[in-house]
Amino acid sequence: MNIKVVLEGKLKESFYKTGAFEYQKRLLGRVEIIEVNNIEEYIKNKQNAYIVTLEIEGKELSSVEFASKLKEIEQDGFYNEILFLIGGAQGLSKNVRAKSDFKFSMSKLTFLHQEAVLILIEQIYRAYKILNNEPYHK
Repeated sequence: MNIKVVLEGKLKESFYKTGAFEYQKRLLGRVEIIEVNNIEEYIKNKQNAYIVTLEIEGKELSSVEFASKLKEIEQDGFYNEILFLIGGAQGLSKNVRAKSDFKFSMSKLTFLHQEAVLILIEQIYRAYKILNNEPYHK
């Protein structure tokens, strides 16, 4: 299953890039980070994509629950990719939020979009460790 973390904006700070690249490497190419100017345009023609929007109002999950959610999406058989959408400074538009299959909150705290990318990709890595019964998540 292809997983794409779609960021409205750019990973500018080198320490965020370094951290994100490290987890991408550990995930053996399963996760791609896409930087776009307009998420709404990016998802306009996406079919068979499971869309997860990162929103403060979304559902909070533990790491184990998050791993189960990824497994559930992958096993559904309908979707060929998972898109995690992270808005820029203004957040996600109503139109993008309306297309969401799952509204996900990593916390009630607000993060910089660059921080959100790093935290999310680390949690994706952790989820696969959990699903493969490998040590890391405790």
